[in-house]
Amino acid sequence: MNFRPAFALLLGATFGVASLSAWDYEGHRIVNQIALAALPPDFPDFVRDPAVAERIAFLGGEPDRWRNVPDLPARHYNSPDHFIDFEDITAAGVPPAEMSDLRQVFAQQLAAARVRAPDKFPVIDPAKNADRTRELVGFLPWAITEYYGRLRSGFSYLKAFEEVGTPVEVENAKANIIYMMGVMGHYVGDGAQPLHTTKHFNGWVGENPLGYTTWPGLHAWIDGGFNNKTGLKLADLAARVKTAAPISLAPRPDGRDPIFAATLDYLLVQHAQVEPLYALDKAGKLKADTPTSGIEGRAFIDGQLLQGGQMLATIWLTAWRAAIPDTYLRAQLYTRKVAAAPVPAATPAIGTPAPATAPVPGTPTPGPEATIPSTPAPR
Repeated sequence: MNFRPAFALLLGATFGVASLSAWDYEGHRIVNQIALAALPPDFPDFVRDPAVAERIAFLGGEPDRWRNVPDLPARHYNSPDHFIDFEDITAAGVPPAEMSDLRQVFAQQLAAARVRAPDKFPVIDPAKNADRTRELVGFLPWAITEYYGRLRSGFSYLKAFEEVGTPVEVENAKANIIYMMGVMGHYVGDGAQPLHTTKHFNGWVGENPLGYTTWPGLHAWIDGGFNNKTGLKLADLAARVKTAAPISLAPRPDGRDPIFAATLDYLLVQHAQVEPLYALDKAGKLKADTPTSGIEGRAFIDGQLLQGGQMLATIWLTAWRAAIPDTYLRAQLYTRKVAAAPVPAATPAIGTPAPATAPVPGTPTPGPEATIPSTPAPR
């Protein structure tokens, strides 16, 4: 029995094409868990607390949960961050080596490419473009790079609060870091799914000389159906996890941000797996109809999940090691500390009168004729 069409029909009827994601929740959890396992010993230990590790794993599914609302502004903002269609923008004259590392500058590059070569982009059906995202080719590399900047900032202010903040401030800073680590993991995990880097994201489109499937349920099947049929277990991948090493932040000859460049390289490696994935499908390796028919497909997907988790750990580690204490915040915290410090009692200078005190009970009170000199008598 071929389970795939029924599965895809159910998913399409329930969520629609716009809700397609890379991996289901369990896959995103595993990417974040692999990343945690790949962190070296010098990474902050609070992320290894079981409750924190579970929180980070749970947040791997957060950006997909944002997509399950009808609000068009939210969909317009969120949806393009999950993918990039390399073929369309490259065909229009903006190859990866020329993509700006700044999101809005790239948007200008994209707009100019649409004017210059409109025939290189797919025709937009207004009925399927209520959120106005079909004009875009995706912002996945920028989403990952921007989350790196947020995470590095989080580690910077954590270090400042640890130096001179309050325990509550330190805990709040850690909570922010946990959130950013978990949510960022979703986008890095998206990138590990080759179908999030291509216009062939849900069946082959356009010229198809090798006869790859055009089935519109392929994406959903790989993300969920195939994994459910063949079994997706963290324990099967744990032994293959390697300790992460940081990304070099040395200036690049092209002037682009090193994290953006490393992210783009990572996504291009995944993009190179698009056709091998379709070839696996054509060869029947993704059907899982028998106990052995899905072995090669399982190995392929396991490898992609491992790459996603390893890349995520690398980005987390780089953010931690590159973060120096937030100097502006630290200065403000020291100013606050000085202002809150108690003022010590002043020591009277020699020759100044002692402050008046109430008479001790039982001692005579000076009468009108008595005088208390305001200055010392001459010697």
